Amino acid sequence: MTITITAFERSPDRGRGLARDMRVRWALEEVGEPYEVRLVSFKAMREPAHLALQPFGQIPTYEEGDLALFESGAIILHIAEHHPGLLPDDANARARAIAWLFAAVSTMEPVIVERETARFQEGKEPWYEERLAYVHERIRKRLGELSARLGTADWLDGNFSAGDLQMISVLLRLKGSDIMEEYANLAAYVARGEARPAYQRAFAAQKAVFLAVSDGGQ
Repeated sequence: MTITITAFERSPDRGRGLARDMRVRWALEEVGEPYEVRLVSFKAMREPAHLALQPFGQIPTYEEGDLALFESGAIILHIAEHHPGLLPDDANARARAIAWLFAAVSTMEPVIVERETARFQEGKEPWYEERLAYVHERIRKRLGELSARLGTADWLDGNFSAGDLQMISVLLRLKGSDIMEEYANLAAYVARGEARPAYQRAFAAQKAVFLAVSDGGQ
């Protein structure tokens, strides 16, 4: 059965690999599963056909036979549970890898996305600088905790897993920021993820969509 995922027709991340379909692409590349991509416009994302797959009008979605999924974390977990390569065989290690996947989207991502919200939606408010300082404090707290746990290890718990894939995807939202550079082991951790051949293939595929749209608009 062919796997089909959805992605932005015109991605707001401008080809930087931050849209959440990137995470699903990366997971599929890691396990060696071919997939097709159906590009959707912002208008199409609010139409009944897409809302039947993703009730919140977002991307990505995942379709395989009669199975339809939404939420990148759930999709990655499904891929990892049905294809070798992203979860350990040992039951306890497997459970820990899944815990890290949830930690990435539940504990780390909300505070990082809050920074983006503050920058793009509240930047003109008179209290913006104070608000941003508070958000940065919260991010540093989480990064400090994660940095302490990672220590000198390459990955969060033994070998690379779905937990690392999701965590690195989240941390990439801080790439190039001064705040990430304060944690050398986390910056190196993200760089290791980006260097993986599967990540490189997924990134190239997602960026090609942006470049094609950009060329077509000229």
